[in-house]
Amino acid sequence: MKIWNKIKWVSGVVLVFAIVLATNLIDRDNFSKLRQSTTTIYKDRIVASDILFDLSHLIQQKKLTLATADTNLFKRSNATLSDSIQALLSNYEQTKLTDKEAGIFNSLKGQLISFEELENDYFTGDIDKEAFVQLIAGIDENLYKLSKVQLYEGKLQMLKSNKAMESVELFTQIEIIFLVIAGILIQVIILYTPKSKRKF
Repeated sequence: MKIWNKIKWVSGVVLVFAIVLATNLIDRDNFSKLRQSTTTIYKDRIVASDILFDLSHLIQQKKLTLATADTNLFKRSNATLSDSIQALLSNYEQTKLTDKEAGIFNSLKGQLISFEELENDYFTGDIDKEAFVQLIAGIDENLYKLSKVQLYEGKLQMLKSNKAMESVELFTQIEIIFLVIAGILIQVIILYTPKSKRKF
């Protein structure tokens, strides 16, 4: 095999390898973004929404216990409810919080501490009930805000997923075009033979 033929074959193989490698790296990056976005939607948004729902339910149970004015029921159920709320708060902290979300969550934790401190005095009447009602309203408001954060952040992750999928589709089309062009170039390189100079 002549040197020129070897150069043609090597050039063709290198060209195909370079195109396949480049498109593979781009596809891998896009699939990595897609996987990360999907994981984030589940771990940090759906799970967080579930925790908020459970937290809201437990707080409602506490409010109902207080509303019944049954001190025996309060004493029986309050410790269990408080422990469950603390466990949920701890689980929520394990999710990835945005700066805004962390601010709302810290405010909620502070409100729940105040709620715990005040509820023991609720039955004695040694409490500002109007302030207590406002505190409960503040807790409900922060739970609502946190649920809206989950919706907003989930939507952002969905948009990232869609963008990554669009990139994958685009680069797949570009890859096909490049492979067709590469195939044509390889054929030209392999089949091309320089004309020998005529001797006069």
